[in-house]
Amino acid sequence: MLKGKTALVTGSTSGIGLGIAKALARQGANIVLNGFGDVDGPKAQVEAFGVKSAYHGADMSKPGEIEEMMKFAAGEFGRVDILVNNAGIQHVAPVEDFAPEKWDQVIAINLSSAFHTTRLALPAMKKANWGRIINVASVHGLVASVQKSAYVASKHAIVGFTKVVALENATTGITCNAICPGWVLTPLVQKQVDAKAAALKLSNEEATKQLLGEKEPSMQFTTPEELGELAVFFCSDAAKNVRGVAWNMDGGWAAQ
Repeated sequence: MLKGKTALVTGSTSGIGLGIAKALARQGANIVLNGFGDVDGPKAQVEAFGVKSAYHGADMSKPGEIEEMMKFAAGEFGRVDILVNNAGIQHVAPVEDFAPEKWDQVIAINLSSAFHTTRLALPAMKKANWGRIINVASVHGLVASVQKSAYVASKHAIVGFTKVVALENATTGITCNAICPGWVLTPLVQKQVDAKAAALKLSNEEATKQLLGEKEPSMQFTTPEELGELAVFFCSDAAKNVRGVAWNMDGGWAAQ
């Protein structure tokens, strides 16, 4: 379905980003990976679908490095057809104790990076009259939780940014939508489960049930693979008139 297209997925060396990159690769898209840690493993997983891949290690808090990454992607594959803004970080603290430098870092990576990639991707998308911009927000782009002020603010903002980009391109072949996951069992969330188990002297299974039970009525994690399939749908012809939505895949979290 996406043969000949190029997808750039930020924060894609593990977790949600890698799940989305693999789903797009399965449909034939060449992939530009970005992120920290192991690179060879993710590249091999993507290329197993018979597509080409490239990697750029841009720090998503630095606009200059983001510009270099976008130029690199265009140089490798011509242009970015599908932009997935997935890179994100979390910091937890009450507002009065929230370190200002942590606030700035969360906003830079979770929100500002998507602005920079989008502004740089749009000219080529407009020239081709085709593009898909997918912002990985969060259920915290729709509702709030305590001690996550910067994260919730950034994710609410990315939902608003999604709507603006969608409206500005509403008469073109470019769509912009947001995905809002609930709990996804990534390495980052597994650390939260492990910490809860250790603090409360629970088994991993009991800690998982407690974590899910606090927010997610389905009592099950969303998987990176499921989120990847939603991204594939957004890229399909069936979704060409899906514009500016914040699509929550959260097990009923926001329905409460």
